[in-house]
Amino acid sequence: MPQLPSPSAEEQLRFLSNIQRVFAEGDFTATYKYALLIAFADLAVELGGDDGRELALSTRQIGERFIQMYWRQALPYGKGLLDSSLGVLVQNNGVQAAVISAIAAFRATQCGGTYHFARNLPEFQILLAKVAQTVSAQPLNYLQNFGGTTNDFLYERVGPGKVRLKPGVAYCLRRFHPLVQQLARSHWIGHIKANPRNHIILGEADDLENFLFATSRQSLLMMADGLRKLDGPSCFYCAARLTAGDVDHFVPFSQYPRDLAHNFVLAHPSCNRSKSATLAARPHLERWLERLELRRDAIGEIGQFAGLVVDAQVSRQIAAWGYTSAKASGGSAWLAAARYEPVDEGYSACFAT
Repeated sequence: MPQLPSPSAEEQLRFLSNIQRVFAEGDFTATYKYALLIAFADLAVELGGDDGRELALSTRQIGERFIQMYWRQALPYGKGLLDSSLGVLVQNNGVQAAVISAIAAFRATQCGGTYHFARNLPEFQILLAKVAQTVSAQPLNYLQNFGGTTNDFLYERVGPGKVRLKPGVAYCLRRFHPLVQQLARSHWIGHIKANPRNHIILGEADDLENFLFATSRQSLLMMADGLRKLDGPSCFYCAARLTAGDVDHFVPFSQYPRDLAHNFVLAHPSCNRSKSATLAARPHLERWLERLELRRDAIGEIGQFAGLVVDAQVSRQIAAWGYTSAKASGGSAWLAAARYEPVDEGYSACFAT
């Protein structure tokens, strides 16, 4: 497909204005529209490019992202906190959201609790078909309705089970990915908190965001244990010996808030804090890419065991997007404590091979 010019500054502002109007003027009876925006943004990063081309997607691709996002949310929430009781959070103003009910029913009949395990079961395709049908019938029909009218600024239907992000949309979703994610997640949390049927479940809880979107502590501990056995007891960044180590997102979670097994490395807590929300400098990137190539299968096995999403190519694509975005904005990369370097053309060359 031939490349198209990237959207102008005026077109990008119009895109952001329409996104803001979706949240301000749209009718959110369930959390599906938030999930759909997150799915679009993630898929644009992972499958799109840095020009204005359209991006074709299937409802099954979107449906699989819905299952990943709602997988943990279909479990009961509640930890014996003050004034709370155990229950599955209600994500619809009426009856429970159909996606939650379908996942909960599926989980009740399968052995093992991880998404990766479930994905390999024959019955998973039945679940995926149900979720894809719900996505097609509900959020895809209504997301672009706001302000009393329909504004088809994001996508169009192009056949049964298929949609296409319009020219420039994938580019904007890639460029403004952190903002779209933040808006969708904060409104999602607000929607659940505002539902009176959730008040007795939530009680005085203050960890709702972690429950909805973060990887479980058990999965992170399993990932850390596996990485220590695979890579040895040393910090990925400074190479010094580890006693206690953090599982660090190589591409920072604040930039791409999705937990992928191949994006994790073990690091000293001090290196992790120093790097914080910054991309790692070129020497670290080169070693990470080499490790990704040489140990992708082993890291994948660790991730599967920990119940994480495993896709080495997607992790590489996300990193390429992150460094391209940093270069375009004049960003810097972390080399060591208080040491940074500009992200220049040399970083692009790392992904050329």
